[in-house]
Amino acid sequence: MHLAVIMPRWVGDAVMATPALRSLRAHFPSARITGVMRPVIADLLAGTTWLDDTIAYDRHRRNPATSFAAAARALRAARPDAVAILPNSLSAAALAWRGGGRRRVGSAGHWRRWLLSDALPPHRDDRGRVTLVPPPVAFMDVAAALGAPRGPLTVELVASAADRAAAETLLARLFSGRDGPLVILNDNSATGTARAWGRDKLMGLARWLIERLPVVRLLVHCGPGDRDQARGVVESVAHPAVAGLHDEADLPIGLSKGLFARADLAISSDSGPRHIAAAFGVPTVAIVGPIDARLGRSDPERCVEIRLDLACSPCGKHDCPLGHHDCMGLIDVEQVGRAALEQLDRFADQRRGLVGSDARGPGAKSPTSP
Repeated sequence: MHLAVIMPRWVGDAVMATPALRSLRAHFPSARITGVMRPVIADLLAGTTWLDDTIAYDRHRRNPATSFAAAARALRAARPDAVAILPNSLSAAALAWRGGGRRRVGSAGHWRRWLLSDALPPHRDDRGRVTLVPPPVAFMDVAAALGAPRGPLTVELVASAADRAAAETLLARLFSGRDGPLVILNDNSATGTARAWGRDKLMGLARWLIERLPVVRLLVHCGPGDRDQARGVVESVAHPAVAGLHDEADLPIGLSKGLFARADLAISSDSGPRHIAAAFGVPTVAIVGPIDARLGRSDPERCVEIRLDLACSPCGKHDCPLGHHDCMGLIDVEQVGRAALEQLDRFADQRRGLVGSDARGPGAKSPTSP
């Protein structure tokens, strides 16, 4: 059997798809499974053994090699028996159809039912109203429609030995002589400005934490497009307890995996790094504003969500339509700081046992364990 899986575009959603991938591999141990995904998602999943092949696909990039047409041709040449369509988008269903998948399994909606051979109906409540389904559950629904068992929803990634070595080398250089708890601060988002807490808030939090936990190491995480904000935080706080990734020449996702695998705590806006942290069992404080919090619960046991109950939130917008950004801007530094200290205290013993003993997430026996 040959099964193709069209993966979500965003890092956080791809992490939340790992339980479905694990379940599919456990149910089809001898099948050839091909992942159709952005190259960065392939890097994210490196080290796992759920996929045998990949087809590069990123229709938002002006690269003929990863275009819709190129991915459709590669998929048709691979001749999959079935295509599991995890994203709930019209383009993903169209790709499965153009790629010649005989079975095309995905959720109905977004005008794509006619493109699917197996259209999963929406979830409804007792009154028959359509209800929101969190991504891990929605992705598992697709796997279950192909016969896979509904396994645990624990998200999981693997940090290679090289990833972990690079992280250790970097930390030793950035925090020379310091070995206190490692807290990663992340305020990045690839989908507009609405999810960001802001540089001033991040600086205030760093100062608040240093005052109460002088031995802490605060690492400001960033991607290639967020270097200026990270640099601004580090330079403004100007304390040896605070360092950032802004001056690193290369920022591969493997480095992020290695760092989060080593972290004691993550404090993050609702973006991809929050879910990478969850995949390594890192206690997290998530600062949530415009997005429905139910869409990002990749590790509810270890995550504290901080959000405000405002009439305008969640709006689901990439940029604040009202211009005031209150759902994030009104979240208090002390509230986040106290939640961070409580998380560090609550999970201190558990993290000491995990860090350095395994490069996978909590409870994972192997990259393929169901």
